[in-house]
Amino acid sequence: MLMVAAAGLIGGFVPAAEAADDAGPAVYVIPVKQTVESGLESFLKRAYKEAEEAKAEHVILVINTLGGKVVNAESIGHFIRENPIPTTAFVEGKAVSAGTYIALNADNIVMQPGSTIGAAAVVDGSGTLIDNPKTISFWVSEMSEAAALNGRDRNIAAAMVDSNVVLNLQEEIGRNKQQGEILTLSANDAMKLGYSEHTASTVDDVASWLGLESRAKIEVKPSLAENVARFLVDPVVMTILLILGIAGVVIEMLVPGFGVPGVVGLLSFGLYFFGHYIAGFAGMESVVLFIIGVALLIIEVFVPSFGILGILGGSALITGVVIAASDPMTALISFAVAIVAAIVIIAIFVRMNKSRGIWNKFILRDKLTTEEGYLSADVKVSLLGKVGVTVTPLRPSGTVLIGDERIDVVTAGEFVNANRKVKVVKAEGTWIVVKETLE
Repeated sequence: MLMVAAAGLIGGFVPAAEAADDAGPAVYVIPVKQTVESGLESFLKRAYKEAEEAKAEHVILVINTLGGKVVNAESIGHFIRENPIPTTAFVEGKAVSAGTYIALNADNIVMQPGSTIGAAAVVDGSGTLIDNPKTISFWVSEMSEAAALNGRDRNIAAAMVDSNVVLNLQEEIGRNKQQGEILTLSANDAMKLGYSEHTASTVDDVASWLGLESRAKIEVKPSLAENVARFLVDPVVMTILLILGIAGVVIEMLVPGFGVPGVVGLLSFGLYFFGHYIAGFAGMESVVLFIIGVALLIIEVFVPSFGILGILGGSALITGVVIAASDPMTALISFAVAIVAAIVIIAIFVRMNKSRGIWNKFILRDKLTTEEGYLSADVKVSLLGKVGVTVTPLRPSGTVLIGDERIDVVTAGEFVNANRKVKVVKAEGTWIVVKETLE
């Protein structure tokens, strides 16, 4: 009985052990459903780090993108191929341009029915094909190398980039790639040409094909902060933030008292660095450099240093902004545009509020006119010989009324009471000397 019970216990443990083996490490599902740019790169690196820490068995990249920046696609592709976790790219809709390159760097490509891959020609910001031979040659080389990683035909990868490539594909997919065309493959065509290992409708189907259907699937989604950061690091948004930041801070320095421009400026700079920090580009050193730069520029306004502090402050500020960005050249262009636009805004605002500017503290605006009670030296000389009445006692200085004007005078030393007639006997510079008279 004991042996039977023991056998039963042992037998009871076997399925549990097998179930544990079947469960295994998790499969991480990571979406690539946005423009390929710095924000996506940062998100993917964060997602893969989580997968590594969880000792994930496999990563499924769900790709549906129309492409993006070549520089970020290249960085993402190299990151995926060098990562120790096996990766399968599941093309859910379109893996176009940079999306194709990302997919080619995965260990497997699985495509959804009706999806497409290819059209990886290099275009500029307006969508126009770039015909620079060096640029095309570089991207053809990158695409071909990625294709060859898993034994895919290099020429097909080149045909997805270079419109001049001609391929005879009649036998494989029933059509040829003509000159002037950029090759795009459907799910069926990709299977026939070895650019896809399987066709599946869902992520669960992909996991089943991989033999990982029993594994827990953990989907990693961009956080709210990452979505905000992706918006903030957009070149256009980045430039607008720099314009508002520069204009706001300078206006608050030149026309103090409003408060709003200063708050807007600091908030804009804060959002700029927040976006780049969350995206993984900005470190504390860039923020410190920026703060030092602003401080030096403020000191230069109040403590002239023959431009030394201004140059150092400007250099620190520009360096902080540039090193915080993913692409220094893009950051420099954005900063240059922001400077020009900010100068225009500052000029308009200062013109509208010229009476409130800080420069008023350094400019004498009192008018030394007769209407304001001031008399020039020439006018005082003309008083010589005139008679007036003392308004105050002269001890020996006081005030005399000559005609309709009150004039400060002195005597030669004698005392003269109020309401007495006096005569101007001397007028030199600002001195008017009078003497009591009976006239």
